[in-house]
Order: sequence, then C-alpha cells, then structure tokens
Amino acid sequence: MTPLRLIPALLLLLACTPETPSPILPPAPPTGTCGAADLQGLVGQPASVLQTMKFGTVTRIIRPGQAVTMDYSDDRLNIHIDGAERIERVSCG
Repeated sequence: MTPLRLIPALLLLLACTPETPSPILPPAPPTGTCGAADLQGLVGQPASVLQTMKFGTVTRIIRPGQAVTMDYSDDRLNIHIDGAERIERVSCG
C-alpha cells in the first residue's frame, strides 16, 4: 500500500479516538472589598491576636461547628478559627 492511501485510514482512526476532556477548574474565589488580602499574615497565628485588633468592616469570627448565614457580603470579613484556636483562613463573604 502506498503512503498516500494510508492517510484516509489514519484520519478515520483519529476521528474515532475519544477526545481528552479538559480539566474542570474551580471558580476563582471572589476578591471582595473587605481587606482579606491584606490580612493573610494572620493565618496560622493564635486567635488571641484578634483581641487587640480593630477592623474597618463588619467582621465574623467563625469557630468550628458555629452556625453562620450563607449569604455573601463582599465587604464582610470572615476569620475562620480551627479547633486548636489558630486562624485558619481569612476571606471576604
């Protein structure tokens, strides 16, 4: 068989191979206007450092198992505390 006759067969074979699915990426977290980006240095520190701090926006200190509303507020600061009383995450919402 000549190489030119193989081209249609190769094209047919390529058309039958499954397409590799593109990975599904999670949505980027909203940046917000609460100032969380400037407070990322708090992550890993003991929760007691928050007692001397004042925040210029509505702030929620969230501990494990604590009930909080699920509504999103771009200018509300959320500070998540883990079971060891360390700051686990700082975010807007």
